[in-house]
Amino acid sequence: MKKIYHLGNCGTCQKILAELDGGRGCELQEIKTQKITAEQLDAMKELAGSYEALFSRKAMKFRSMGLAEKQLSENDYRQLILDEYTFLKRPVIVVGDKIFIGNAAKSVQAAKSALG
Repeated sequence: MKKIYHLGNCGTCQKILAELDGGRGCELQEIKTQKITAEQLDAMKELAGSYEALFSRKAMKFRSMGLAEKQLSENDYRQLILDEYTFLKRPVIVVGDKIFIGNAAKSVQAAKSALG
């Protein structure tokens, strides 16, 4: 399976998708219009090792909800991502049994190599 979870109006996601040839050969899921299911998130967690690895602390709601001052559990991270799409670190690229999370150059380059 080759799948890319992204946010359509995010300039960074658009730039990365362009680098990945528009995601050709991949199933694209725009997470604002097609919410992530619990099953999808659980599958991502299995590959990533934790929900925290999938969680974005850069989301504007992270500070506005006072989450920076709280000690969050794995269940908290899971529920927050399910409740609010902006908490998913994006893009998330799944290629078989490998997962690439976020927009760090190293992660994007590894995803590009995996997509061949």
